[in-house]
Amino acid sequence: MPPLPRSAIDRDPFRKAMARLGAAVSVITSDGPAGLGGTTVSAVCSVTDSPATLLVCINRAARSNAVICGNGVFAVNVLAAGHEAVADRFARADLDAGARLAKTPHRRLGTGAPVLDAALIAFDCEVAQKIEAGTHTIFLGRVVGLREGAHPGALIYLARRYIGIGLETGA
Repeated sequence: MPPLPRSAIDRDPFRKAMARLGAAVSVITSDGPAGLGGTTVSAVCSVTDSPATLLVCINRAARSNAVICGNGVFAVNVLAAGHEAVADRFARADLDAGARLAKTPHRRLGTGAPVLDAALIAFDCEVAQKIEAGTHTIFLGRVVGLREGAHPGALIYLARRYIGIGLETGA
């Protein structure tokens, strides 16, 4: 006899538990026929290195979700330590992506998605697959380019606050 399915835990205890899981802070950007988009996330991870693929989770209610779906491209800008203001700017609901980017130095790589100068590393991606899961879309992105920043540390989100982590430069 198969085991009985278990019900999921409630949202609030889950969110409280997830706040204890530190994660890199990233800004996801996109540009193309569906317009300009950008949002702050902490749900990014690698999937495979052959072909180079990563995933990002975006709330389906977020404007950036529809923009990425329509453009078929996005950039994952992993923020460097000290760039909390950039993370906050892209998390604000009262600013559109154009206003956010006007205040944020950036450039573009192959896909045309904005790559932020505040990024420790930026991955330029084409959407390879979309998976709907609950309130979010999981975008699998095939990495077609990257740009390393010259920053000495990473920005982490833990316990509902930002923490800068320094990186050893080596001798």
